[in-house]
Amino acid sequence: MANFFKRRMSWVNTRMGFFLLTIGLFWVKTYIAYQTEFTLGAKGSVQQFLLLINPLPAALLVFGIALYFRGRLAYWLMMIINVLESTWIFANVLYYREFSDFLSFGIMKGSSDVGNNLGKSLAQITHVYDFFVYVDIIVLIILLVTHVIRIDARPFKRRYALSITVLSFGLMFAEFGMANADRSGLLTRTFDNNYIVKYLGLNEYAAFNAYQTQKESATRASANASDMKSVLKYLKQNRVSPNVSYYGKEKGKNVFVIHLESFQQFLIDYKVNGKEVTPNLNKFYHNQNTLSFDNFYNQVAQGKTSDAEMMLENSLFGLPQGSAMTTYGTQNTFQAAPAILSQQAGYTTAAFHGDVPSFWNRDNTYKSWGYQYFFSSSYYTEKSGYSVGYGLKDKIFFKQSAKYIEQLPQPFYAKLITLTNHYPYELDKKNTDFPATKTGDKTVDPYVQTAHYLDQAFGEFMTYLKKAGLYKNSMIVAYGDHYGISNNHRPAIAQLLGKSKVTNFDLAQFQKVPFMIHAAGLKGGINHTYGGEIDVLPTLLDLLGVKNTDTIQFGQDLLAKNRNQTVAFRNGNFISPTYAKIGGTVYDTRTGKALSLTTAQKKTVDKMQNHVTTELSLSDRVIYGDLLRFYTPKNFTKVDKSSFTYKYKLAMEKLAEAEKKEKTSALVKNKGKETTYKTDAPELK
Repeated sequence: MANFFKRRMSWVNTRMGFFLLTIGLFWVKTYIAYQTEFTLGAKGSVQQFLLLINPLPAALLVFGIALYFRGRLAYWLMMIINVLESTWIFANVLYYREFSDFLSFGIMKGSSDVGNNLGKSLAQITHVYDFFVYVDIIVLIILLVTHVIRIDARPFKRRYALSITVLSFGLMFAEFGMANADRSGLLTRTFDNNYIVKYLGLNEYAAFNAYQTQKESATRASANASDMKSVLKYLKQNRVSPNVSYYGKEKGKNVFVIHLESFQQFLIDYKVNGKEVTPNLNKFYHNQNTLSFDNFYNQVAQGKTSDAEMMLENSLFGLPQGSAMTTYGTQNTFQAAPAILSQQAGYTTAAFHGDVPSFWNRDNTYKSWGYQYFFSSSYYTEKSGYSVGYGLKDKIFFKQSAKYIEQLPQPFYAKLITLTNHYPYELDKKNTDFPATKTGDKTVDPYVQTAHYLDQAFGEFMTYLKKAGLYKNSMIVAYGDHYGISNNHRPAIAQLLGKSKVTNFDLAQFQKVPFMIHAAGLKGGINHTYGGEIDVLPTLLDLLGVKNTDTIQFGQDLLAKNRNQTVAFRNGNFISPTYAKIGGTVYDTRTGKALSLTTAQKKTVDKMQNHVTTELSLSDRVIYGDLLRFYTPKNFTKVDKSSFTYKYKLAMEKLAEAEKKEKTSALVKNKGKETTYKTDAPELK
């Protein structure tokens, strides 16, 4: 029997046999990963077939490299290639599990910003079975070392190796032909990485992403002033008139932008065991002087928080891969909210963030945007227990920020970035006084606890603003930057929403985040217009009465009566009051039902898709080509980054001089007396 088995298995003792065994095992594990770890949405026989075969062409190409070498070296090269390829799968499994997307060179380039915090997050989402991708390698190495599989030292004919290389390219072209027939313009019109992996594979996605990254670098070098013509033409055609009932109503007021980390719309008025998760934000949301938008969507991609900031302060979309702040924040020219308000309305501008200034390249990007002050980790007192996850706990952050806020000459524009409600939603027991949900998903269930903590911190800050005399003369903006619970947690999401299961349309609706604008005397209420983060800047500028008709902004005032309500998502999907296009399916937004489009409906949807594709493409062109260096609006001066310093001593001296000169700060108005900030943070007792 043993001899029979040896004869049957003798083929693996040849170099070609071992090569085919290695390829086969790699093919199987890649396909298993496709089916179990990624949500690629393969529909129909063509897509299922392409998903099945797409690991093979690239595997033949890269593993085939080893066949050009002799003896033992060929075998160990196959193992090294297998380790590298398997690690690529492993890394994408972990990244996709949290972010519903694939790794890009832009993200990997910016990963140093995340540092140890990213490692901590990865430790939370790594499962033992993820290491399955390395099992075949371990088995093959053991079989080689124990001589169960013998190394074939005979020369391998080069023409056979070359034939495999040619075959791999032939299969790639055939695969691409089938993919492009099923999805026209696959590599030219899509913004969704899932499509690339579904049709072509992980390796091909990596190659395409590398090409895109190189192309982006070349775009800036070749860009010129004439490239702005199409951008200006598009914006002129799509610019809307402000709502006269709101234009300039908040002129001259301070602006607080409170960045609610990972905070989703469903949390508003949500209860667990009969208790409100966010009682303070609920009260703020429903206040008669708060404009609240209940169809407001996050539009971020891989840059997550940095994408939200890019849209919020520039009305430019984040990039399809990586983070625009990380890659382009230092070198590019911008026309951002801080510079506009400083130059055209005399605002003092400041950002507050309880972590290192290099995170998302903020220390450089904020200078490019015109922030005069950036209060980051070096400005805050750090003691044991003060931080969790990505920086200072929110209650401590708000309290320590207060002393700097009181020194800012008024009017000021101040952005405060909260951090505690960030994945992995960790909070010590002494700060946890709210029940977790019971979905059984360990990632999801603590989410309401950190959201409740954020809500408490928000409530304390509102109380402080009232005591400091800043509440009535300020416009307070609160918004959620992106989802807290990714679409990969479908069963848990269904439980949270009280449904048996969720559709892709439900998941698109789950991308809503709150957007609220509060000011004394502002005519508030719930506004049902459809919009997103790209629309924030023009909305705020119109409320403040700051002219923005010739700046480069892709959003539209959310209060304008004739605005376009088609909300573009970064992957090319969209949603509107009538239709939502999610992947290859169009839904009736009013009912959530998938549609079989009539000719008239298809014409309407195609027009909306063309608008979205054009908008995203032109915004990308502005960033990739740094086109704003060629265009300066009236009454605007390009930001001189060298005029700003965020070093503690120099910045505080500058602030003291400004405060003395202007004499408009809250501290001066309160005759030099600091306002007592009350917090129940146990770390400060």
